[in-house]
Amino acid sequence: MSELFNAERYVVRRKVFKLAGGAFHVYDSQGAVVAYSEQKAFKLKEDIRVFADESKTRELLVIQARQMLDFSAAYDVTDATTGEKVGALRRCGGKSILRDEWKVLGPGDAEVATIIEDSMGYALVRRLLTNLVPQKYDVFYPDATTGQKIANMDQQFNPFVYKLDVDLSTDPAKHFDRRLAVSAAILLAAIEGRQN
Repeated sequence: MSELFNAERYVVRRKVFKLAGGAFHVYDSQGAVVAYSEQKAFKLKEDIRVFADESKTRELLVIQARQMLDFSAAYDVTDATTGEKVGALRRCGGKSILRDEWKVLGPGDAEVATIIEDSMGYALVRRLLTNLVPQKYDVFYPDATTGQKIANMDQQFNPFVYKLDVDLSTDPAKHFDRRLAVSAAILLAAIEGRQN
């Protein structure tokens, strides 16, 4: 497994000048680029690739939608070096109208975590009044009644450049697969970041 997937903190930053599709840099806590991701343009099925760097010589992950134009889309995450299915991310379409919610699924599609936007109030402000209120997400184990949080994914306030801070320090034992965490952050930046 790549060293990229051992960190506790990342920043995902959308590349500003990209004519078609999306591109994202993934930084470690020291500010070094540890991955580069591209979202293919003009595809009916979302197709996002994660590479070791911008030269794109070594592919690390593939994030692909299962179906075209699905309101509650599921995105399979595959380790490009081994071909192993890491898991999937499924958008909760109906719930996400007012407040973004995603289910994180393991290799067999069993739920391993939930990603949910911080509050209904802020979510409504973002959708109805202004996109200047940064998005914030909490990641919980499936049984959220215990309140055990795995991670935070918080957008930095910047009206020009989309940046998402990923903090996995509450999961030092790395129970939450870092490949899924990085994939989720890139997907949130690519899909939900369009709202901003």
